[in-house]
Amino acid sequence: LYSSAASDVYKRQDNQLPIGSTIGILGGGQLGRMLSLAASRLGMNTHIFEPNINSPAGRVSQHVTTASYDDVEALQAFGQAVDVITYEFENIPTSALDILENMSTIYPGRGTLAISQDRLAEKNFLNSLGLQTAPFANVENDKEAVAAIASIGTPSILKTRRMGYDGKGQVKITKPTQIHTAWDTMQGSASILEGFIDFNQEVSVIAARGVDGEVSCYDPGENVHHDGILHTTKVPSSLSTPQRVDAVLIAGKILNALQYVGVMGVELFVTPNGLVVNEIAPRVHNSGHWTQNGCDICQFEQHIRAIAGWPLGDGSRHTDITMENLIGEDINHIPELSKSSAALHIYGKEEIKPGRKMGHVNKRN
Repeated sequence: LYSSAASDVYKRQDNQLPIGSTIGILGGGQLGRMLSLAASRLGMNTHIFEPNINSPAGRVSQHVTTASYDDVEALQAFGQAVDVITYEFENIPTSALDILENMSTIYPGRGTLAISQDRLAEKNFLNSLGLQTAPFANVENDKEAVAAIASIGTPSILKTRRMGYDGKGQVKITKPTQIHTAWDTMQGSASILEGFIDFNQEVSVIAARGVDGEVSCYDPGENVHHDGILHTTKVPSSLSTPQRVDAVLIAGKILNALQYVGVMGVELFVTPNGLVVNEIAPRVHNSGHWTQNGCDICQFEQHIRAIAGWPLGDGSRHTDITMENLIGEDINHIPELSKSSAALHIYGKEEIKPGRKMGHVNKRN
């Protein structure tokens, strides 16, 4: 598929979407916003599907559908108006995807979504590839919760299998007796108990895979979290050369196993016994924002290139960067930050809330 408007001037070449095509994006947050800006630089249009009005992405996109994910007519109209569909968050209702996949290609594919939407499925998938993860156990009732804590021990963390992010839907357990209260907090939601990993640092690899199977990985970034939310990502990381190679190889192995198309974030713990995969995110990722000012081709352009069938760009780093998130009231520091050499990326959200990502800055190291 490609839009009739695009076909008047630009022709499809080698299954590549031509300039002027429309990228459909599910979700209107900051990731959708930055994807839209990247698509625009490549001469593409974007169409945002988002339930909330005045979304960050909607303000920079050519087309916006404001509707819920159970609005069948709105989904059908959206699917007919775009040339390819992608998303900025994982927790898209299956019913919406059932409708959309009949009208347009969805990248990354639904198989990856099914894995990433369920922490248990994700851990089992990673282990099937021979990759290390934290020890884990499924928890769906109080009896399984007791058995899990006996097996995994403490300290550990009980997480909902679905929908949790930025520290939400998680309870830390330091004593076995806390498991009952922790399980009550889940309110019956299927969960997973994970053992703590003794790690030196957390890193993430932002990796891309094209329709033709080409894989390109950015340098691993070193992450620091505050209260379960990413605070900074520094590149280059303090990984040794063999560790950097291993991290990139792990990311490539995951992408190829999934026959993935697009950009993925792969979070890893660095331990004395090697690299342990924390989680995967099938989308552009917060820890990859440094690429906007550290590389010629940022993660957002790389994702658009991949899903449009274009060749992947050169993701090599030309500048050492530290990305810092602006969380909640941090956005009020913009006047002083604007006087520095930091590159500002403001999301345009209307309301400041505690724990809400309002923007980020990229600073040269």
